[in-house]
This record gives sequence, C-alpha cells and structure tokens, in this order.
Amino acid sequence: MQSRRNFIGNVATGLAGTMATGTSILGANDRIRLGIIGYGDRGKEIALEASNCPGVEFAGVADIYTRRLDEFQARFPQTKRYLDYRHLLEDKQLDAVLIATPQHLHCEHFTAAMEAGKHVYQEKTMAFTVDHAKQMRAAFQKAGKRTVQVGHQWCSSGQVLDAKHYLDSGWMGKITAVHAHMYRNTPHGRPQWSRPAYPDMTPENIIWKSFLGGAPETPFDANRYINWRFFWDYSGGNVYENMCHQISFWYKVLGLQIPKAVTMTGGLYLWKDGREVPDTMNVAMEHEDLLFSWDSGFGNNQLGVTEDVLGTDGTISKGQQIRYFAQKVNRRDGLDYLGQTPTPPRAHMQNFFDSMRAGKEANCPLDLGFKVSVACRMAVESYRQGRTVRWNAATEEIV
Repeated sequence: MQSRRNFIGNVATGLAGTMATGTSILGANDRIRLGIIGYGDRGKEIALEASNCPGVEFAGVADIYTRRLDEFQARFPQTKRYLDYRHLLEDKQLDAVLIATPQHLHCEHFTAAMEAGKHVYQEKTMAFTVDHAKQMRAAFQKAGKRTVQVGHQWCSSGQVLDAKHYLDSGWMGKITAVHAHMYRNTPHGRPQWSRPAYPDMTPENIIWKSFLGGAPETPFDANRYINWRFFWDYSGGNVYENMCHQISFWYKVLGLQIPKAVTMTGGLYLWKDGREVPDTMNVAMEHEDLLFSWDSGFGNNQLGVTEDVLGTDGTISKGQQIRYFAQKVNRRDGLDYLGQTPTPPRAHMQNFFDSMRAGKEANCPLDLGFKVSVACRMAVESYRQGRTVRWNAATEEIV
C-alpha cells in the first residue's frame, strides 16, 4: 500500500485554477461517468450498487486514507485516484459523484460538487447542521438543473406505493400519531459501530486536516477517525444513522413538514467505550396535529425496526412488510391488507441515474433531505441542551 507521501509524489500537485462549471447534457442512452468521495464501509456498499446499474462506469475515487484508494483501484483498475476530492471534481467529463463521507463533511463536499456542475448522490443524513442544510440548498438552487438523491433508500421502496394507496383510499381517518422503533443487539464485547484501528492509520497515510474539515482542532487520533460515529464533532449518533431513514419515509408519504418542537432524552446506558452519542434514546417530534415518536436502543432487538401510523379508522404497520389494519370501532366491515408492491434491486441508486437522464426529481430530493436534516438536528440539540427545542419557520432557526 502506498503511503500518503509516495502517493502525492505520483500525482499532479496543485489545483487547476477553477472548478468545471458544468457537464454535458445526458441522453437517455448515454453512459454515466461516476466518481465517489469517501470509500469507507458505506462508500463500498453504494459503489457496488452503482457499478451494477446499467450504463454506468466509475472514473475516479477520492479519499483521504491511502488504503481505501488502493481498495477502490483493486476493484476498478482503470480509474483515477485522488487524496484531494477537488482534483476529482475538476474532471469535466465526470457526470456525477457519490458522497459517502462522515456527516460533518457532507456540506463541504456537496457544495463543491454543485459548484463543479455535478449531479450528486448524497449519503444520509444530508446535512449535519441547520447552517449546513441552508448552504447545501443555496448551492443546489444556484447550480440549476442538477439531480440530487439523498441516501434515504426507503423512499424508493415499493412500500411507498402501498402506503400511499392506504392513505389515498380514505381508510385511515384522522391520523394523530406515528410510533416508531429501532432496536438492535450485538454479542457481548462487540459494541455497535465499533471498528478496529489498523496499524497503518497514521498521519502518514491519512490527511487528518481534511478529515477534521470545519470540526474543532484536535491532535491526530486513529480512534476518532475510524469511529467518528461515536463523537458529536462528526456525528449525530443513531438519530442521524437510523431515525433519519424512518422519518424520511413518512415525511415523504404523509407530506410532513419540519416539526414545531422536538424533545429527546436518553443516555449511555450500555456501551462505556468512550463514545459520546447515546445508545438508548427517545425522541418526540410535534407536528401539526400529529406526534411522531421514535425510540431506539442497542441492547435488545426484540422490538426490531417498525413504524405504526395511527388513524381513527385504521393503522398502517410497517416493518419487513407493510400492512393496513382497520379500526373496527369506526370501520366495522373494513378489511385488512398486506402490501404487495415489490422493490427492485438497487432501486434507489437506479432511480438516481434514471432521474439524471430524464431531468426529473429523484425519489428523495434535496427538499426532503433538508426537512429530515433539520428534524434530526433538533433532536440532537434537545438532547445535548437538556430541553425541548422549537423551530422558528420565519427565520429558519432552532430556538
């Protein structure tokens, strides 16, 4: 594996003046030339999905850790590799980028990609802070006709159509609550998200300054680098990892807006391994005449991953399958239904490419990613400040 020093010696140095200002217009049958920024665990997953979509080819990868550049090029030998993502974005033949970097870096990489005229598949949660969300929205609006797909893959599930069918049928009555769970468990001694620090995770092989981005300065720490999900400087914890998926689905289906108020409680009850983000938590989000509650923990998986939408005339229960149950008190003769709409393989990634070619909005566009990002940030701020926080829609601020 090349060290950072050797790598830099083998690539062009310095940035070429300005970024590309646009890309060619794609035809329905054009091949999409793709790059990826961030080739960690999630980056590898979405790169595999993208490579299995027809009419797509990888042109390059950017990552601050030389091992990951080696791993990518072993899989895609004809591609270019960059320690600085800005070099990747200078490629005027590049149509789109996948961004799978830690959450605190999303804004930096997304806005640069928009300025370079690229379409973007942005891993969740879209924005780390409200200010980041606003910057990303402004960059998207300035870029013009760019396709953005936020990585809430449930928004491309066949369950979306089933849920909309139940809602449009009029079978639900007045919906006043959504109750969601996300519970996991792991074997003793194997904490959730914990990853080992390899011996080659050194300042020689990792550009620490690029990892920090706008986060507070701190000396190089391999544990903070590989286990960034543990720390508030880079992560929103399980709110940003999993609650975001569950609320994005229902924000899309129900047309929910940013919550009026959010309260989050919980703590580190299980894993005493130096992490800062809680392992057990409860979030209550107040919307207009609707309470969306979400609770989660890492010490028992009995409750699994589910959401129940509660209406006066019916219930939509979503887990591995989606079902409708009639409330007999108001729909005495109502029938129960099991969702039947399938989800094609790689549906969310394929939708990104299809939307690029058609010039249409993707299944999880920036506006939806914006609302989910703010709701998630409100939860984190509530937990860290120990109080209920509210959304000022006029100033777009958490108060």
